[in-house]
Amino acid sequence: MKKIYLTFLILFSYCVYSQSQSGKNLKENQYSNPIFAGDYPDPSLLRDGKDYYVVHSSFEYYPGLLIWHSTDLMNWQPVTNALHKYVGAVWAPDLIKYNNKFYIYFPANNTNFVVTADSINGPWSEPVDLKIGNIDPGHIADENGNRFLYFSNGGYVALSKDGLSVTSELKHVYDGWKIPREWSIECFCMEGPKLFKRGEYYYLTVAEGGTAGPATSHMVISARSKSPLGPWENSPHNPILRTQSSSETWWSKGHSTIFEDINGKWWMLFHAYEKNFYNLGRQTLLQPVEWTKDGWYKMPKEIQTDKPITKPKGVALPEFSLTDNFSGTVLKPQWKFYNGVEDSRFKVANNALTIQGKGDNVGNSSPLVVVPGGHSYTAEVEMEIEGDATGGLVLFYDNRYFSGILADQTNILTNLRGWQFTTEKNTHKKKVFLRLKNIENTVDMYYSIDGKEWKKIENSVEVSSYNHNVLSGFLGLRIGLCSIGKGSVTFKNFVYKTL
Repeated sequence: MKKIYLTFLILFSYCVYSQSQSGKNLKENQYSNPIFAGDYPDPSLLRDGKDYYVVHSSFEYYPGLLIWHSTDLMNWQPVTNALHKYVGAVWAPDLIKYNNKFYIYFPANNTNFVVTADSINGPWSEPVDLKIGNIDPGHIADENGNRFLYFSNGGYVALSKDGLSVTSELKHVYDGWKIPREWSIECFCMEGPKLFKRGEYYYLTVAEGGTAGPATSHMVISARSKSPLGPWENSPHNPILRTQSSSETWWSKGHSTIFEDINGKWWMLFHAYEKNFYNLGRQTLLQPVEWTKDGWYKMPKEIQTDKPITKPKGVALPEFSLTDNFSGTVLKPQWKFYNGVEDSRFKVANNALTIQGKGDNVGNSSPLVVVPGGHSYTAEVEMEIEGDATGGLVLFYDNRYFSGILADQTNILTNLRGWQFTTEKNTHKKKVFLRLKNIENTVDMYYSIDGKEWKKIENSVEVSSYNHNVLSGFLGLRIGLCSIGKGSVTFKNFVYKTL
């Protein structure tokens, strides 16, 4: 099953689309942020010749570390998932290529791991435990082939030549940039070190101010040194990027990768929350940077995050829809299981997805989830219940916080923030269609016997508070398919439409 799933990811063309309001007035040579709409945090970008690859934090969603490929920085398709073995919640990774080998360093479960591959297409290795704490590893190598791994605390360790083990104690060499006390931030919270070399200098880019909290918290900080080990000199242009006011569209801008494109232009890839849509999670954004004569990078004065920006040059890929008729014999790449994958639990065949029941509620059923990217949308699916199972279509934050509509063999059930009850009795016999309609965070719920005539149930839910500032967890709200209890649920014709 694993090999078939990976093969499909390579072949299936995928484009992540923007839902930005400014996109309505774009010229042909312009784009609007985000370039990954929805919950795509902590982006790490690698350019390999004319090809760009991005990986994000995958947290408890598996298979994890999905690698994306693009040739124009606008449209993306999946290459493969680099992590199948469950090792816990996967935080900010770093994707690099060294001596013709690919590496992803990432923290999980209070340690740091690395996976490797000779080809970006895989196969990727099992995760190797580096047996060192801290978070947000960032790789750099000097001209003599010495390799180092930085962490969010401003320290580094030396790595073995093969990059698979730590060979020194942690040494602290960078204290970050001092944030003015009068600024409204969540915390100092230095994180996300990313390193590169240009000319005679090594550049260290970090985030400070806290991932969430006030809109003005997160920011991009730059420093440089003639050695990858410091001493580091902070940029006179710090903070390079920061949300100045809660009146802006994009909040808590930070966690950046700086890179040069194939045409010699430089860019910053980063994440941010969208005002009024915190529950979409941290979305991936892109802006150009420019270099000063004295060798610092900074934001061009004319660039605004929420305004149209001139596109990079490249070839566009086809657009992608989350709609899925479950054709073939493998899950399409948009789907992830919460809390790990059990290959024996599900089967794709005959234009249907069958999932064996698990747990006794939404939270412990390990839902199959997908990332929505719009402010308003509908999602619907056809279900058939077998045995003593309950199926559902929910909005899922984590195993504690969720809401949605469910069905057993004969009844419609509602789940409001974990409170589940029967809302419509004796409506169907095993087979039913369910629909969620989310209009800017107000969610109405429907069911249908034939998929044509829909009946709205009396219960609705408001979901704007399903976000990190309220619930913690650094997650975004996802659409989930649930199979709960003893028995199975067969899903057909999942349809997603932006409104």
